[in-house]
Formats: sequence, C-alpha cells, structure tokens
Amino acid sequence: QVQLVESGGGLVQAGGSLRLSCAASGRTFSGYVMAWFRQAPGKRREFVAAISWSGGSTNYLDSVKGRFTISRDNAKNTVYLQMNSLKPEDTAVYYCAARPSPVVLTFRDAYNDWGQGTQVTVSS
Repeated sequence: QVQLVESGGGLVQAGGSLRLSCAASGRTFSGYVMAWFRQAPGKRREFVAAISWSGGSTNYLDSVKGRFTISRDNAKNTVYLQMNSLKPEDTAVYYCAARPSPVVLTFRDAYNDWGQGTQVTVSS
C-alpha cells in the first residue's frame, strides 16, 4: 500500500493559480500511475488528470485541458497538479490516487490508494 499526502490547496480568486503536491510513501512508487480526482459538494468524485510512471503519457478531464498540468518527480516520490486560470467551478476537494499499473485509466475504481484530500476554493 502507498500512503499519499496532498498539500497546496487554498482559497484563490478566479483567474488565479495553485499548485497541488502529493507525496507518496510506503511501498515503492516505482511503476505506479498517479492521478488527481476532485469532488465538489453534492457531486460524485470525478477524474481530473493522470500521468504514467515515465511521464510520457497523460490524460485530462476535458474542462481542465490547457489550464491544468500534471507532472511527477520520481526521485522525490511526488506528483504535482499545476492549476492555472482557475474558475469557481473548479472548487472541490482534490484527491491524489495511485494505481500499481503502467496503464493510465480515468475511472475511480481503477485506483487502489487515496490521500485524504486538499480543499481548493475559487472565488468569483
């Protein structure tokens, strides 16, 4: 099992930026696909972005393409989500997730390990 701890959330005005970090510990990080999901109040948890172990394969929710960038530093066992041009509809709790497989998938049940989440609030 991989332990995941998110950080970097906060309150930002529309149009602003935040960078989320997710630090992994426990079992080896090697070979894991890493992803970010989010859950707004009263809504289902939705996929935001994912990245393969090498970083060569990424996938994004359509509504964040061109605004969000997922990256990883395997030497630091950390994955990042750079969020630019934030909108009020991006407000949610953001969760980091890990999948012990080389295949990048977007559905929630594909991911075995989850962090506790970090709140992102975008004011209009």
